[in-house]
This record gives sequence, structure tokens and C-alpha cells, in this order.
Amino acid sequence: MNIPELSTALANVQLTNQVGIAVLDKAMESSEAVGASLINMMDRSMELSVNPNVGSNIDMLV
Repeated sequence: MNIPELSTALANVQLTNQVGIAVLDKAMESSEAVGASLINMMDRSMELSVNPNVGSNIDMLV
């Protein structure tokens, strides 16, 4: 077993994990921002609606 190669491989795995976590964190922040914008847009559209009860419910099937 070659200790320097093993050490390098473990360092690469750790770096890959850290990069993956950072990318997922950015994706989560982006999703939260998009969700907040969507909620804000829906709230504004309900305020401007002539009939506020129309379109206040969304039926979704998953």
C-alpha cells in the first residue's frame, strides 16, 4: 500500500465532497429565492385582481 497515493486519493475525495456540498448549497439558495419570488408574484396578482376569490386555489397532481 502506497501511503502518499492513498493520502492524495483521500484528499481528492474530500475536495470532491466539499465542492458537491457547495454546489448543492447554491442550488438550494437559488430554489429558495425562486420560491419567494413566486409567492410574492402570486400575492401581488391577488391584490390587483378584480375578483380576489378567483384563482386563489391551485389544484396540483403529483
